[in-house]
Amino acid sequence: MRALTGIDTDRLEEEKRRGISIDLGFAHLGSIGFVDVPGHERFVKNMLAGASGIDAVLFVIAADESIKPQTREHFEICRLLGIRRGIIALTKCDLVDQDILDLVRLEVEEFVAGSFLESAPVIPVSATTMQGLDQLRAALDRTAGEIAGKDASRHPRLPIDRSFSMRGHGAVVTGTLVSGSLAVEDEVELYPAGIRARIRGVQVHGSPVERARAGERTAVNLAGIDASEARRGMTIAPPGLFHATRMVDCAFELLAGAHPLKHRAPVHFHTGTAEVEAQARLLSSLEPMRPDTRAHVRFILREPLLLLPGDRFIVRMFSPVVTIGGGVVVDMAAPARMRRAQIDQRLGRLENGDRVSILVNESKFGMSAAEIVARTGILAVEIGEPEGLVRLAGDWLVSRAWIDGTVAKIREILKDFHRSHPLQPGMAKEELRSRELSGAPGFLLDALLARAKDIAAEGENVRLASHRVTLKEDEESAAEKIEAQFREGGLAVPSTTEVLAKCGVEAARARSLLQILLKNRKLIRVGDDLIYHVSAVEGLRKSLQGRKGERFSVADFKDWTGVSRKYAIPLLEFLDRERVTRRDGDGRVVL
Repeated sequence: MRALTGIDTDRLEEEKRRGISIDLGFAHLGSIGFVDVPGHERFVKNMLAGASGIDAVLFVIAADESIKPQTREHFEICRLLGIRRGIIALTKCDLVDQDILDLVRLEVEEFVAGSFLESAPVIPVSATTMQGLDQLRAALDRTAGEIAGKDASRHPRLPIDRSFSMRGHGAVVTGTLVSGSLAVEDEVELYPAGIRARIRGVQVHGSPVERARAGERTAVNLAGIDASEARRGMTIAPPGLFHATRMVDCAFELLAGAHPLKHRAPVHFHTGTAEVEAQARLLSSLEPMRPDTRAHVRFILREPLLLLPGDRFIVRMFSPVVTIGGGVVVDMAAPARMRRAQIDQRLGRLENGDRVSILVNESKFGMSAAEIVARTGILAVEIGEPEGLVRLAGDWLVSRAWIDGTVAKIREILKDFHRSHPLQPGMAKEELRSRELSGAPGFLLDALLARAKDIAAEGENVRLASHRVTLKEDEESAAEKIEAQFREGGLAVPSTTEVLAKCGVEAARARSLLQILLKNRKLIRVGDDLIYHVSAVEGLRKSLQGRKGERFSVADFKDWTGVSRKYAIPLLEFLDRERVTRRDGDGRVVL
């Protein structure tokens, strides 16, 4: 790397003493960024932290050693990570003669046959004599020009591969921006820790910029956190946008050279720059998974990670620690209480079907656009209104079938209610919500009722539009008696309990009749157990009209109306609420 770019990527004293890469190193050549990863078999975990997010591989094979076990492991890792382009550099070519170099080239070409590196340039180089470096630079330029850049329009995600503190700046983290863009003053969150911060500064290849874009090696200066709070394996993304998870359903490929994978086998799970311990749960069968096969597997992670569908990962054995496979994340939050076979079939549908429709249809009450973004990583503007789905209240998606089914159930509930409570104008909205939409967002019932032409919502009651309160002969007589008793009481009304007891029907129907009279404004509730006939209240209003602006006391009011304090205080409080009077110190003023 030093010979190629002029930058020494070995930062550690032990790396310089031993002459090998141990941790990640970083360099650039023009617009091309390099992540120099260790080649030694003992440091593959560090290699994995650097290999995520790269667009092409510069695959280094020493001419004096040819293909080694770690060469094969690194090659399989690159393939499993979905890398599609690369260049092969045969290094140390000054240490072998031409015959050996030709033999190594043949071995390499045979090794990569049928793979993504089959047509890659194979360039002999020497960092000592500088042989082949110009050809290698030219090949790098050609390859870089042929690679489509990462999508800067997506949600930004920066897996952290290094964190440190700089004097005068504070916390700095670095990584390869795998999607989206990050700009100065952006608010961000460190997943999965949930730590929020503000971007104070951004650098790309060591130079300050206002905005870093997908594919660029990026350093971010974070305000509001300590450097010790950020570590390799975390991911920077917009605050509150995603959810970290401990359960990952995947399409997994077990390498041909691996041992069969047993159900509940402990493994190391590598994705992005993170490594966590995990347990493999086989789905299609509890029989050990055979090498060189592909299947759906669930991984239960010991620590949460930020993962999205389409993310790639590598799995290594727990002991000995060698790479055994890898694959692609399909989903991170399957519905609870599904059988293994059902999960397996569901993952197949997610891989081949409309993910948004599947997620919305299997959700009990639909999903918000924000939740869909968190589960899929797509942009909110891309969600639209897929076939068979409907948007309610702006950003809430449900299926048409769910709407039809739920409205039909509400109709049946209301029919039963009207049949059992013919004197009530409708069912309380909260009661309906608790019976049919318990746990759903509060707005969902109102949105559904607004779409049902044959259901009427009036205040806090819901009824079938066709429902009318029809009184029987004895009920009409009882209602007249109730109204008459309150009318005759004037401002000194009798007890509501006494009135209902004398009306001639049982208590439940009497209370329903009272509610009908209140709803029709023939009676007016002034206090908890104080109800007046509308004529008495209107008469009181008229009597006060001639006293507009006059200040009075409770005693004055008692003299004007002839009522006792028992009735005077609730009446005055009612008049205050109705803005007929206003409390003014110890007295009141007629408005």
